[in-house]
Amino acid sequence: MKIRTRFAPSPTGYMHIGNLRTALYCYLIAKHNQGDFILRIEDTDQQREVEGATDMIYQVLEETGLHYDEGPHKDGGVGPYIQSQRLDLYHHYAQKLIDLGGAHYCFCESNDNNIDPCTQLSEKEIEMKLSQNIPYVIRQTIPQTGTTSFEDEVYGYIEVENQTLNEGILIKSDGYPTYNFAHVIDDHLMKITHVVRGNEYLSSTPKYNLTYETFGWDKPTYIHLPPVNKDETHKLSKRNGDASYQDLKEQGYLKEAIINYIALLGCSFGDNEILSLNDLIEQFDIKHISKAPAIFDIEKLKWMNETYLRKLSLQDFHQLVFPYYQHITQDIDFLELSLVLQPRLEKLKDIETMTDFINKPYPFDVSLYTHKKMKTNPETSLKVLQLIEKHLKDFDNFTNDDLLVQLFISLAKDNGLKNGQVMWPIRVALTNKSLTPGGAVEIIHILGQDESLKRIHQAIIDLTLYIQRKKEIE
Repeated sequence: MKIRTRFAPSPTGYMHIGNLRTALYCYLIAKHNQGDFILRIEDTDQQREVEGATDMIYQVLEETGLHYDEGPHKDGGVGPYIQSQRLDLYHHYAQKLIDLGGAHYCFCESNDNNIDPCTQLSEKEIEMKLSQNIPYVIRQTIPQTGTTSFEDEVYGYIEVENQTLNEGILIKSDGYPTYNFAHVIDDHLMKITHVVRGNEYLSSTPKYNLTYETFGWDKPTYIHLPPVNKDETHKLSKRNGDASYQDLKEQGYLKEAIINYIALLGCSFGDNEILSLNDLIEQFDIKHISKAPAIFDIEKLKWMNETYLRKLSLQDFHQLVFPYYQHITQDIDFLELSLVLQPRLEKLKDIETMTDFINKPYPFDVSLYTHKKMKTNPETSLKVLQLIEKHLKDFDNFTNDDLLVQLFISLAKDNGLKNGQVMWPIRVALTNKSLTPGGAVEIIHILGQDESLKRIHQAIIDLTLYIQRKKEIE
């Protein structure tokens, strides 16, 4: 039998991490076994539906490479693939389930009892209430004896006593089905062989199986996934504002890094953790899914994102980051900037703060010129910058990093200085920042001769004024 999995999200907001992981595992299970991956939109909870969320689902799946074989825009003969377009089907099977004794009409305004009193109504009483247009729901009828069991691929054998199961609503008073009913009908009609979902559905699965059994249908293989937690005790939750796929993209994480990292949340793939989507398809094994909750570690994701950025060729990296240079108004060597950023960048959103000194340096801060490790202070820095300014005016190759390095090393040696005593004041003069992408040579290359000399000259003025005022106070 050909394996068929389905990703069935509700359009109630952004694609949160747990939801995307479910989609990924559904995709990997199908593709690892040359099967089909189906997309179904479960929009029966109309009150919670968010405008634009369905389009967001399509966009994320397309962007991440999780292309579905059947779905709203790819009819495979078992559609429609949007539940709100399948209402007639649910009503047909709900009536059939009533006829088979697996469900019943319930006219109660509320029902908190395990046993619904409406199960005791005669057919005549039911017909009378229906003819009087008394509002009703259709509830599942649960046997009060016996047990229901199933085998889960992750959690193993599970058995519950039927009397512990509540008679949940299958069709609401507004005519829309609940998840508890609609997904069973859809999974059967769409020939889904493997159902992948969060482990919060483990306790409800026996009720779903009772519906399968009443209809006489084959049950799917169940794969319930452990939760993704923010820490040891708290789950990630979009309701609590935890990161969604869109949030991570906005922060500058690459889609490849996000998918790669999410795949590792609850499943092992051996020693190599940097895996393309094709690698994940080839290596995925249901047996390697863990029962334990996975902890979402943002530092691990940063490391993975850095790794993907480093793997790019310089040209590809430059093409990727160039749109993030739009805030830069100076005429600079952008390729050199990319060369400097690539080994240092964690995520794309950091580019602006890493390069904000390019348009203009930060305000003068004399404290930056004192650096114990570099053995610098304002007085020594002033002398170095005066020396550098003099030699840079006659230097004619600001794009040759090797020649710039040789110049600075020679000046340090000829004047009895350490290399750091020359490099550090230059870096501060050019940026007025303690942390910069690259050192003095790279920054000079990026800014060019005119801008570099302009900033060094201004730093000389600022240091001179500071030292003069200091002497006056003393």
